[in-house]
Amino acid sequence: MIIDIHGHYTTEPAIMHTFRDKQLAGIVDPNRRPTSTDLGLSDEQMIKSVEKQLTFQKERGSDLTIFSPRAMGMAHHIGTEATGHVWTRMSNDMVHRICQLLPDNFIGVGQLPQHPGVSPKNCLEEIQRLADMDFVGVNLNPDPSGGYWTDPPMTDKYWYPVYEKLVELDMPAMIHVSGSCNPNFHHTGAHYINADTTVFMQLIQGNLFKDFPTLKMIIPHGGGAVPYHWGRYRGLCLNMGKPPLVEYLMKNVYFDTCVYHTPGIELLCKVIPVDNILFASEMVGAVQGVDPTTGFFYDDTKRYVDAVKNLSEADRYKIFEGNARTVYPRLDKILKKRGK
Repeated sequence: MIIDIHGHYTTEPAIMHTFRDKQLAGIVDPNRRPTSTDLGLSDEQMIKSVEKQLTFQKERGSDLTIFSPRAMGMAHHIGTEATGHVWTRMSNDMVHRICQLLPDNFIGVGQLPQHPGVSPKNCLEEIQRLADMDFVGVNLNPDPSGGYWTDPPMTDKYWYPVYEKLVELDMPAMIHVSGSCNPNFHHTGAHYINADTTVFMQLIQGNLFKDFPTLKMIIPHGGGAVPYHWGRYRGLCLNMGKPPLVEYLMKNVYFDTCVYHTPGIELLCKVIPVDNILFASEMVGAVQGVDPTTGFFYDDTKRYVDAVKNLSEADRYKIFEGNARTVYPRLDKILKKRGK
């Protein structure tokens, strides 16, 4: 089985964006506020909205996508905490509905109702609701301010209520920012990669996994700049008096394969322990279109993993399936119930 652990609902029906526009306009003019969260979408419309993902799954050879709301759409820095709660719930319900209609193709990961300066305790109810809906993890934004980093580092006890809940429910967190309102940082080209790299460095500086030894974090987009600068981070870790980096963090931290060229995947597989790499494509996501140098879609990442020559069959199994079952234990339980 080929499990893609990083997919976003980027093809949601247009009526969902219309709702969001009205919701935000309603902050200023209550007369424009939507009166219902029921979008009136039929099952057929919902299935049609993910035709592109279904086609790509078939053409590229993947079987199951761990599916979450559009990352840009989380937009924790936009609106109020109250509108964020409504929007989060709706976004997660849309993903849940897709997963119910197409359970062999999708399984859910949810966004959280984070808001700049608001305690992450406001996420606990939604995390429990996600677990009750058979979601297998969450996307946790380390920078709800949208590019200004106004909340504490992720090793701060500020975040501990979320970690405690995730450990209780055996759910991992993908560390995933949303849009950037800081004009210095393009969202996918800079802000995402900055965040991945920043959080990894925060984890080196702190001692989070002493308090949460079973907490699992996925740092997406190939780990940002970390694999390319692996020697730098190994050295910094030792210079700070920490244990060797693999021993210190890599029982809890994992990277995905959302890296859009073969040399990048080769580097990832050469530098990062194979037990810490999970297959992912981010489709249909950050970089769309066909790479003119290869003739294939940029986010056809299975092709890049297949091209890595020094991976054993056991290694490939770990990357494509085994590691996902380990990092997402709720997923493993669901698949086993289905006889997979």
